This record gives sequence, C-alpha cells and structure tokens, in this order.
Amino acid sequence: MLISFNWLKDYVDIEKSPEEIATLLTMAGLEVESLEPLYPHLENVIVARIEKIESHPNADKLKICQVNNGKEILPVVCGAPNIAEGQNVAFAQIGTKLPSGMEVRKAKIRGETSYGMICSEKELGIGSDHSGILVLDDRFKPGIALAEALDLDDTILEVAITPNRGDCLSYLGIAREVAALTGKKVKYPVIELNENGPPVESLTSVTLLDPIRCPRYSARVIEGVEIKPSPRWLQTKLEAAGLRAINNIVDVTNFVLLEYGQPLHAFDFDLLHEHRIVVRTAEEGERFVTLDGTEHVLDSDMLLICDGEKGVALAGIMGGENSEIQPTTTNVLIESAFFDPYSIRKTSKKLGISTESSYRFERRVDPEGVLKAVDRAAQLMQELGGGRLAKGYIDQYPRPFEPVSVTMSTKKASVFLGAPVDVKEAEKLLASIELDVKVLDDDRLAVEVPTFRGDLTREVDLFEEIARLKGYDYIPAATPVAPLDTPKLDEFLVFRNRLADILSGLGFSELVTYSFISEELISKLRFPENDPHYNVVKIKNPLSEEQAVMRTTLLPGLLETVRRNIYRKNEDLRLFELSRVFYPQEAGKLPSEPYFLVGAMAGSSEATLLYDREKVVDFYEIKGVLEAVFDTL
Repeated sequence: MLISFNWLKDYVDIEKSPEEIATLLTMAGLEVESLEPLYPHLENVIVARIEKIESHPNADKLKICQVNNGKEILPVVCGAPNIAEGQNVAFAQIGTKLPSGMEVRKAKIRGETSYGMICSEKELGIGSDHSGILVLDDRFKPGIALAEALDLDDTILEVAITPNRGDCLSYLGIAREVAALTGKKVKYPVIELNENGPPVESLTSVTLLDPIRCPRYSARVIEGVEIKPSPRWLQTKLEAAGLRAINNIVDVTNFVLLEYGQPLHAFDFDLLHEHRIVVRTAEEGERFVTLDGTEHVLDSDMLLICDGEKGVALAGIMGGENSEIQPTTTNVLIESAFFDPYSIRKTSKKLGISTESSYRFERRVDPEGVLKAVDRAAQLMQELGGGRLAKGYIDQYPRPFEPVSVTMSTKKASVFLGAPVDVKEAEKLLASIELDVKVLDDDRLAVEVPTFRGDLTREVDLFEEIARLKGYDYIPAATPVAPLDTPKLDEFLVFRNRLADILSGLGFSELVTYSFISEELISKLRFPENDPHYNVVKIKNPLSEEQAVMRTTLLPGLLETVRRNIYRKNEDLRLFELSRVFYPQEAGKLPSEPYFLVGAMAGSSEATLLYDREKVVDFYEIKGVLEAVFDTL
C-alpha cells in the first residue's frame, strides 16, 4: 500500500523523519519496501512571475514572456492561451526532466531563444488539465520550489501488508500502528452531518436476502448534489495513493476507502428502479456489465447488488455500468457494507477481477466501521458537492458481530517469548493498539479485541503483539535447551543402506525412478496371466496415462533407464535400484510397500585388462557380483 507521509500526519502527530517511521514499521512487522519522493521530477520546477509579455516576431500564436525566477529575468517562449502579465506560474528550469521524458533545454523557437518552459499541470504530471498553463496564487514568492508552494513536497512509503493485517490497508490503520510505536494518540476525523433532507425511509429501502454473504449493508441518500472536479487537495491525496481523480463524488468514495479501509460505492439514485436496493445471489447464467464495460456471466454463488428489477453492482468488487455516477447525476445513494471475505475472494477469482475494494473485502474489513465510513462520505460529499442529506440511514445488520475476548497470562507470555513480560507493561502495550485491557491479577489480563483486529483471536496472538510492539530485539539471544536422545536406528534401514553401499563399492550407480508408471509398461514385461504384478493400485487423478498406477515391480524403471543410456551411446552400465513397490490389500487397508532390489549390467566387462581383447559382461561376472554381495553381508 502506498502511504503519503504528509497525509499520514493528518491522523497522528509525527516528530520523526520518514526514514525513522519506515524503520519502526518494518521492525513491527509492516515492511516498508521503499521510500520515494511524490514528484521527484519537480526538483527544478519553481514558482515564477510573468513580468512582461511581447509578441513573437516570427509566429502569431507564440508570445515571448519575460519571466522572473527570483534571481533574474529570462525570456521564455510560450503559446498558452491563458498567459497574462503579473501571473505566478510553474516554471521548469533548464535541466528539468518532465514525466513525458522530455528534458527542458535552452532552445531557439522560431528564431527566438527560450530559457525554460512555463508548464500546464498535465505537463508536470500533477493533474489532467492541459487547456492552459498552471496559474498559481499571487501570494507565492518567485523562486520558491513548486512542490513547497503546492504542498507536494511529500514522501511515499510503500508498505507490504500481510494478508492477516487487513486493518492496515488504510491510513487510520497505519496511523494506529505509528501512534502505538511512538507513544502518540490517533486523531480520528470529526464527523458532523447536516441532515437537511427528508427521512431516508421515505426515499429508499434495503432488502437483505443473503445475510451470510452480506452480514451488514448500510446506505445514505443525498439529493441535489453537483458533479464537478474535486479540489486540488483531494486530487493530490488520491494521486499520492496511485488513484486517478474522476469527480467529486467518486473521489470521495476512494478517499474514504483509503482513509478508513472501508470500500464504498456511489449509485446514481435516479437510475435505481423503484429507488430501492436488494442484496441477493445471482441467478445461474445471469449476465452483468461492470463499470469497465465488460460483460460477465455469473453463477448462483455470486452476490449481486440489485435495484427493483436488475443487478447494479457486483458486491464488493465493482459497480455496474447501468447505475454509475454521470455528469448529469443529482441524487446519490451511498453504499457501505460488510461482505463475507470468502465469498468475495471466490467471485473475484472466478471472474478474474481484482479491485481496490475486493482486495480489502477479501482480507476482511471492520464490520463496526461500516456506518462511520458512510457518514464520513456523506459529510465530504455535502462539503464538495452541496445537496441535501436525508435524515437517518438504512442499516441492515441482523446478526451483529461480538468482540473477541481473550484471557492472557503474562507468565505464559514470558515462557513463550523467552523474555520477561510484566503485567503492567503488557497492559500498556496492548492498550496502545486500542485493545480494551483489564488487569485481573498479577499474572492475568482480560482483553477485549475490537472488531477491526480480526486477526487476534487467541492468547498466542497477544503474545506476538507484545513482542512486536516492544521490539523483537528485546528478546535475548539464547541457545534452546532441549533433551537430545540418541535415536534408535531401524535395523532394516541399516541393512538397506549397507546393501546399497556394497553395490556402490562394486561400481554400481543407484537409481531412483518414479513410483507412478503406466499399466502398459507392466504388460510389456510379459508376466504370466493372473500374475500378481497385474494387480495394481490405480491413481484417482493421474497427471497422465504414463503415471496412472503405482508400480508393482522395479523393472520398468530400470529397463527404461538402460534403454535411454544405450540410445545416447552410454553402453557400459552398472545400475541398481533398491526401492519400494506397492501391492493393493483388502478394502479399507493401505497398500503393502515391500522393498525390492533390481540391477542391470551391460557393455564391456570391468575385468578387461588394458591389452586384452575387449570382453563383454556375461553370466559369470554377474554371478561374481552376487557372490561378493553375499560374502560381504
């Protein structure tokens, strides 16, 4: 997850540097993979003032601007339609490398020398507007860095969130960790609503038909909103997180997703048939077109958000094309819900869709954070788009989640961690991550875990929290003390290994071939009819017909090895295999697995002397090998 350091400071007072915070998070189990400036290419971009504008002698559409960079006046050729004398502008000095890859250089443009470039926000990579140059506030002094002027001087931390820490897929989640590690308090957003509209029950309703896949569904309605671009502060925060700004309403849902970790969805209320929501599973083969224009074929295991007649969103994954926010939208229904993680993950995998929403729902969001998120979204939508917020909210929550309660022993924690754990210190550490802790006696703590920490369910989980919050380096390095008993060696394995050593000493190479073979290989050995070698153990889900049964003899593997070697001109062979074969038993019993020994000799005899005529392996040499084996045993 990408975390803006400046944005993080909105939720917790941070006195340390980004590098120090990155180290603290990493040592606490949240690995910070990288730290990067938000806009590294803005290093040579400054605020400058256009002092004078002159016509270009060789081009009607170009102007020559006399630009004050805080040190000197430079001529700059510009063709933007909105330039004016006295403006503060974004000025890319010579040497600046823009996001497009272009490097700003001293250049002659239609015969006039230009010493830099006056840029639009799109050229600078800080917005999408390229209709004209970026005009800045008059209060900025020429020469200061643009990143400083626009509060873009930020560091981005890329944090690797483990699957069990879905609570950290939000700024407030990371802020809780930073607060606990630095002894600070989290500054939660203050939510104040102006419910100046009609009662929400008079506008809409929610029918929850599958409380297993959707244990909670909440909604609010805002009427009379204005769809327009988001303010600069909101666009900057979204861009820092790697998201594209769309409009004020959609951007608010993405902002709250990042802030609280709770995915939201905004519907065009007027496009919802009968102005109501029905949460149900899809019908087998039902078709649905998502926001990206892709049509999906659904099955009966997939949860669908519907209006009075049709699907309008894939629950927890993506909204529908038929109810998206448009420039003409005036009335909005805000959805905030808790969906079953397993259901969302299954649907996401089947359809091949992964979104910011599904990523969080798969890792479990806070069921008690659903209302906070929808209220926060309603507050921001009113502030940025106006409108009337309906009184009250819809909240279908038939079976509320109960907080998990765990009793923890500090004595057990000390033994488990290998370091002393004091009951008062344990109370302080666990309370710092907002767990409700009560001291029962000089050993035990009663801990109530908030619903946003779904990963804490056992006593040992609390031990881990104490260790990571205190710092793993407080645990002393020590050699584990454990009794070591000399194991009694299996007599047969001793014999088996000795036999293999003897054969190796006689010049043989040991084989290890596959236990799975084909029935065809056994039939090629031409055993008599009804021979027990034909009675095989069959594999239920074989990878191929060549590996469909378990071997009843080692010969197929041995002979295949001989064939491959001779085919590759390696004709002098001394091979053996000492392995198990498998014979089926009566119903209910596992196959028997006796050991067998097979061997093969081919090519020239090792008894051949240097000046003797070449001699091939014969019966007598094989007989000699066997006699040597038995004599040694």
